[in-house]
Amino acid sequence: MRTKFMNTKMKFKIGEFSKLCQVTVKTLRHYEEVGLLIPIEVDEWTGYRYYDISQLRRMNRIVYLKRLGFSLEDIFDIFEESLQMPTEEMIRMKIAQSENEIQSLIWRQTELVKLETMLHKQENIMEKVFEKSLPSRVFATHRRKIDSYQEMFNLCPNIIGPEMRRLGCECPEPQYCFTIEHQTEYGKDIDIEYFEAVDKRGEDSELIKFKVLPEVPVALCIKHYGAYEKMPETFAELYSYAEANGYEPTELARFNYIDGIWNKESVDEWLTEIQLPVRK
Repeated sequence: MRTKFMNTKMKFKIGEFSKLCQVTVKTLRHYEEVGLLIPIEVDEWTGYRYYDISQLRRMNRIVYLKRLGFSLEDIFDIFEESLQMPTEEMIRMKIAQSENEIQSLIWRQTELVKLETMLHKQENIMEKVFEKSLPSRVFATHRRKIDSYQEMFNLCPNIIGPEMRRLGCECPEPQYCFTIEHQTEYGKDIDIEYFEAVDKRGEDSELIKFKVLPEVPVALCIKHYGAYEKMPETFAELYSYAEANGYEPTELARFNYIDGIWNKESVDEWLTEIQLPVRK
């Protein structure tokens, strides 16, 4: 190693210093520009920069603090206050930040595993979308505006169900219920209509109206597994299939909730069949 002795102190050229600290010369020049690590001496004739042993210790401290997650601004403030290490308060804040980052990384890892599994199991779109007819049925219906889909999970068992039992409604096999959304855009005041197939038409009440829906000769259907927030991905597949095969919608899509919060513990097990009446 080439060293230079000045005033009995050992000093290192910038290239030598970069190798000792295992940082690039570019990094050292940047630290000089921001005032974090200024060479102990600059030769006025050659422009050579020299660093001493105290700066070697300072550079090691910078590298260590950066690995702990402190920014260059944080490190600059620590040195400006003549501190060798961060204060306890700064360390506690960094611990809390690290905990948040850990949780974020765990979430990211979980989502990536789910995505990998989904892509691994994903069927061809031609196989995922299927056609079927929807027979004419008598339905007990209830329509109202709600602020969120969670309200449906209270509406069905606590309001719609009791009223249907009061009216003497019977639900024959195969049981069939679904919702239609009448609002024209996404947001609050979801205009939702609930349909449940019954054996016969009854007398309308304030809450329940009876309707007969005609047969739907062709409906494109796709099964959506998981949270409702991810339905746009399923819609994209369904409508892509319709467009590619020359279909056009004739009615609003039906959401047939097969499994959900009422009978499954895991969101991943929720199953909704989206049914889109179409024609060619």
